[in-house]
Amino acid sequence: MEKAIKRYFPIFALPTLVAFTIGFIIPFLMGVYLSFCSFTTVVNTKFVGLANYRAAFSDAGFLHALGFTVLFTIVTVLLINLLAFLVAMLLTRKIQGTNLFRTVFFMPNLIGGIVLGYIWQQILNGILSYFDRTLTYSATYGFWGLVILMCWQQIGYMMIIYIAGIQNIPGDVVEAAKIDGAGRWQLLKNVTIPMVMPSITICTFLTLTNSFKLFDQNLSLTAGAPSNNTEMLALNIYNTFYGRVGWEGVGQAKAVLFFLMVTVIALIQLTATRRKEVQQ
Repeated sequence: MEKAIKRYFPIFALPTLVAFTIGFIIPFLMGVYLSFCSFTTVVNTKFVGLANYRAAFSDAGFLHALGFTVLFTIVTVLLINLLAFLVAMLLTRKIQGTNLFRTVFFMPNLIGGIVLGYIWQQILNGILSYFDRTLTYSATYGFWGLVILMCWQQIGYMMIIYIAGIQNIPGDVVEAAKIDGAGRWQLLKNVTIPMVMPSITICTFLTLTNSFKLFDQNLSLTAGAPSNNTEMLALNIYNTFYGRVGWEGVGQAKAVLFFLMVTVIALIQLTATRRKEVQQ
């Protein structure tokens, strides 16, 4: 059987490899090349070196979007993981109806981003209308609207991962800690959190990358208003590429920078949290 698998593995893997190459690797390499060019189409290019990157870094809108995205990511990563972990702790206790609650909390993750953005736009604008305000009244309202939307969508998904981690904690370890006189706080600090570090690594990675790459919810909830003050990086790149004539190369350069930033940040986070797993 093993010999047969090794023999026919390239045949079964080839279609996926070809599709991945055509759909991802080739467009990615073309995108990197185009970031050094001035172009209107991929067959009409002029090499301009680092001019697009200099234009990207001198674009005040791009720098503002970067700061806004970083702040949004920090807030949502902390809130989502904290609340998801607390909900997971509650739903791993012997409480009647926990399976129903898990399903209800997970359901928001099934709603598409664009639809979700428009739904929360109506909800939040309806609430703010009592105070003669809207989400686009100021960047503060838009920022917290995005935070609420992101938390509502992601907490249930991260909760499922945390529940799996908590349920995999060996019962004898918990019992031994209780026999040694560990209280609830000591049990949480010295047993539960260290034992669920793999789940923390996964959830932190997912929330970090999802928050940093947020696009569709940003587009549908505020579209960057007012005056692009709630514009995140992905939306800024989209508006640069499709909304500014002659800036296609700059938009592509921003996309490459965006990819590099997300990759570096994600690798740093994975390295830091995995070290905690090894220490345990």
